[in-house]
Amino acid sequence: MLSRRIAAARPLTRALAPAIVRRPQFIQQARTAMTEAERLELEDPNMNGGYINPPLENLGNRDPYGDYWDKQQRRNYGEPVHEDHDILGRLSLHDYDHFTPGWGAVLLGTFVATVFGLVGVMSIVHPDKVSVPKTYEDGLEAELGGPLAVRARKHGEEPSWK
Repeated sequence: MLSRRIAAARPLTRALAPAIVRRPQFIQQARTAMTEAERLELEDPNMNGGYINPPLENLGNRDPYGDYWDKQQRRNYGEPVHEDHDILGRLSLHDYDHFTPGWGAVLLGTFVATVFGLVGVMSIVHPDKVSVPKTYEDGLEAELGGPLAVRARKHGEEPSWK
């Protein structure tokens, strides 16, 4: 083991030579708290590779008598397509502007109140009743704890709720 240390020791000239003074090398770098993804988002906000996205317009709302290159889709040749073209296309089903979100909440609340109101009225008018009351021989007197215990109904007894 000592021989390995001696063999691996640095030469004497290196040990005696003055240490070379190294100047610190500064690399110019921009320090920021942003991640790489956030920096790319600033360069391309829509993250679509710089594609010019036309305004959000349903093609079904365009002039039906206009002179278009594509009469069915109401588009001209070379016109950029919106990234949500499947939703905004001519064959999309609805405009989804029938009423405002506030009015939609009123309609939903009215529906929920009506359903719960009907259920409440029906529970008062038609309470749950056992269709066939259950009876036991001797009213299960011994099984329920003897003669002083509350017993079950015997055959032929009337239910208490009638």
